[in-house]
Amino acid sequence: MSTIALQKKRKNIDLPVETLQKLSIMAASQGKSLKAYIENILVAKADTLQLEVQNPSPSGDEFFSYPENLNETADRVNEYKKGKTKSKIVLKSAEDINKFINNL
Repeated sequence: MSTIALQKKRKNIDLPVETLQKLSIMAASQGKSLKAYIENILVAKADTLQLEVQNPSPSGDEFFSYPENLNETADRVNEYKKGKTKSKIVLKSAEDINKFINNL
């Protein structure tokens, strides 16, 4: 049986005192801590949102409209940063570039 570890991130937020007082009363009425109550509200709200990732290409290149292409690009960037690229092509001249393109 595999387990899934959810990533969590701590974030400080500032709220008006009156808001915290009202939220504290609501939390107590449900038998929860203020922290747990606020987290519950935020998670429930976030779960109802449907977000769409816009095409990140400044030129509107359709390649980036497909999630699988974005994922592959992100994977390649991560591999490059780790020094684990699958292949490396070095093109030193215009002739090298032409040969490479013609062989595609």
